[in-house]
Amino acid sequence: MPNQKHTLWKIESGFVRTFTYLEDGTTVALGLWGPGDVVSRDISRMNPYQMECLTKVEAIALPLEEWTELAETLLNHIQQAEELMVIRSHKKVETMLIKLLAWLSQKFGSEMEKGRLIDMRLTHEDLAELIGSTRVTITRLLGQLEQEGLIDRLSLNRIMVREEDIWYYEI
Repeated sequence: MPNQKHTLWKIESGFVRTFTYLEDGTTVALGLWGPGDVVSRDISRMNPYQMECLTKVEAIALPLEEWTELAETLLNHIQQAEELMVIRSHKKVETMLIKLLAWLSQKFGSEMEKGRLIDMRLTHEDLAELIGSTRVTITRLLGQLEQEGLIDRLSLNRIMVREEDIWYYEI
């Protein structure tokens, strides 16, 4: 998505991730956004601030000075930052991943017969960046969760979360 100054992007369809980089080049995920959410470099102090489309995205450009729901937009960003901060505060990577998958399925998932489908096409690297882990660890843990029947990994990096099972998973 273009990083235009004084422009907000209201997502109509699709999914976007926002991120920045540390001095050493490490990617730091700032958020995941979907239909109805608003993203813009103008509501973040991060520099650099990058927006990446995870799927095909349709968005409406809104001039910042004409946006009347700025307080609600900022509140949504704060709430998501808090939710991700709590997920990243768990001590075990396995717990963080399970909490992240549960959060993604609640926020972005579609109800299906076998659970909730996360159709964002997040790579193992994307998931690792969201919780401060490595791709190798995430790949191993996803395989473990699939063996335990908590998730199904589908084509195109989609994940089916067996909702009732993942919420009660004991670590």
